[in-house]
Order: sequence, then structure tokens, then C-alpha cells
Amino acid sequence: MIFLRLSIVALLSAMCFSALADEHFIDEFWQDTRSKIRGQKIPGFSMVFIEKDHAPRYFNTGLTEKGGQPVNEQTLFRLASVSKTFTGGLTAKLVHKGQLNWQQPLQELAPDFSFSDNNRTITLEHLLSQSSGLMRNAYDNLIEAEYPLPKIIDQLKDLDPLCQPGKCYTYQNALFGVLEYHFQQQNTSYGRVLEQELLTPLNMYHTSVGREPLMQAADWAKPHVLTRARNWTKTRLNESYYRVSPAAGINTNSHDMGIWLQAMLGEYPDVIEPEIITEITQPHIRTSRELRRRAWRNLLDNAHYGLGWRVYEIDGLQVAYHSGWVKGYRAEVSFSSELGIGVAMLMNAEANLMNELGADFWSGYLAQQTHKVGNNLQLSAGR
Repeated sequence: MIFLRLSIVALLSAMCFSALADEHFIDEFWQDTRSKIRGQKIPGFSMVFIEKDHAPRYFNTGLTEKGGQPVNEQTLFRLASVSKTFTGGLTAKLVHKGQLNWQQPLQELAPDFSFSDNNRTITLEHLLSQSSGLMRNAYDNLIEAEYPLPKIIDQLKDLDPLCQPGKCYTYQNALFGVLEYHFQQQNTSYGRVLEQELLTPLNMYHTSVGREPLMQAADWAKPHVLTRARNWTKTRLNESYYRVSPAAGINTNSHDMGIWLQAMLGEYPDVIEPEIITEITQPHIRTSRELRRRAWRNLLDNAHYGLGWRVYEIDGLQVAYHSGWVKGYRAEVSFSSELGIGVAMLMNAEANLMNELGADFWSGYLAQQTHKVGNNLQLSAGR
């Protein structure tokens, strides 16, 4: 009877894909990742692995700049578009508190701008789910040219849509400026609201919004770009995308990203309710282009955008994911609620290697889980 019970437990554990992380896999993944980073002479890199109800594991290599400090889990990086995952969580929390409404038109959030008839039906939900219908990356060039936010919104309001809102996937950055503008008109800012609603309650004291907090920090990774001679060189910290901070304006480190992942895995229900996590990671609009990403195309079965998160499907498993890229930085975050694990990676260089690392992590992790399932099934059958 004891052996029968053990066999049933082993079988159920196998079928449920036990989320107990294989430390050997994580260590091997890090060794391989570190080797690739050093091989490409990437200046600095930081990673955190989270398993629900376990202590975070941090992995770091490189320097903040040539001759600078060694990168560690306290070293700050730019998140770029990974900021949208915070904006999704923040917006959902404000909706649950009755301060915002998913069906609010952007015209209502920025009433000083008269949106064209075609764009008056774009709502907050369309904004966060990247389904506004406006041309992809509309007026990112104005962000990069450091146009003032009101001028950018003024251009967006009259843009002819490609489809009706909610009917097609059209990724945006500049349009998130409407949310920034809304907070400013409430005599506050995106950064202050984010701090009040999420950062302070989560004890994410290293995380900030804007260029100045990063530059004033004692330990931050300087941005690097690749020269024609294939060398990484330090470059100026660009102001541009900080102007649309809900899209790409957050700075943080691996320590705080570990907390963010723990929150997404349900470890801070008093700050982010389970219903909010479910809401922002529900598929809203299909993103078929993601299925053609070189590193991911052999792994993904389906891909959508939720509310500030991408939602990938891998062999029936849902993985919430987002990447980010601004001048001098790359970032990536992903987690699986079903497996209770997550990983975040930060880099102070625009290296294409980041495209591969997330896919490598999930393909490797799921492969070793499948191997464990097979072993458990064999063990159960032999008892």
C-alpha cells in the first residue's frame, strides 16, 4: 500500500509538471549564457531566477562600463518596453479601484486633444492590449527626435487607422503618452502613481522612472552601442523614451525584478490581487508575427498580447513575456504561473543575443521537466 501511494504521488507530480526547479539546469543555463556574453564581450549582464516560495537566485557578469564596477543584483539598468508590464499592472489596479475604466476613450483621458472621428473609439483597453488600430510604432521617430509630449499626441490624434480598434495588433510606444499626459493633468505623474500603488508597497526601492534618478544612482550600468569595428563603446544616456515613461521609462535592477516576478507569481496578493494577474495575462489580440521570430518560432504554438504583457503558448503552457530595447540597453522578463517560475535578464548593450536567451531558457527548462516526467513515469510503472 505504501508503494502504491508513492507511485500515485509520483505519477500525479509528473502529470502536473512539478515546478521544483532543477538547480543543475539553472546552473548549466547560466554557465552557457555567461560564456556567450563573454564571447561577445558584452559589457554587463544581470539575471534573476524566481521559483515561487523560494529565495531568488541572482547571476551577474561584466562591468557597468570599462574600468567600472562589477555588475551585481543592485546595479540599475533601463527596462525599455518591459516597463509596459508595470503599466499593465498599475492600470489594472487603478481600474479595480474605480479610478480608471478599461472602456474609457483616450479622448476622455486627454480631453485637451480633439481626436479624429476614426480615433475617438480607441479605449484604454485598446491602448494596453496594443490593438488601437493605428500604424505600428506610430511616431516613434518623434519620440527619438525628442519632441515634446503634447506635440506627439497632437500628431497621433489625426492618424488614419489601419483597422478598427480591437481588430488588429499594432504595437505602440508614443500612444502611451496619453496615459502620461492624463496623470500630469491630475497634478501627479506616472512615476508618482507607480511608486504609490506598486513600488513602495512591494518594497521596490531601487526602481525609478526617468533619466535623472538613473544618472544620480551610485551603481548603474552605462549604455553601450556596437561600433563598426565590432567593439562595444559607451554612449550618451538618451532622454527620448523617458518622455513616454508608461511605455519605456522605468529603471531597475535584478533585485527588484525578482520582487516583480514574485508579485506576478502571486506572492504579494495584498498589493496585486490574483484577479489582476489573471486579467493582464489573458490573451486579447493575436500577434502572429511573434510566431516567426527566429529564436522562438520552433517553440511557440501561439502568441497574443494581453494588457502590458505578451502571452505565449508553448505545448499548452502559458508563458507571460515581454522584451525591451532602447539605445544602449536590452531587457527581458517572463514567467509561468502554472510552473511557478520566472526569469528576468538585463543588459547594458544592444546585443541581439538577448533575442535568443529567453527562448533558450524556456526550451531548456521545459525539456528537463519533460525528462523528469519520463523518469517519474518509469519509476511509477516499475513499482
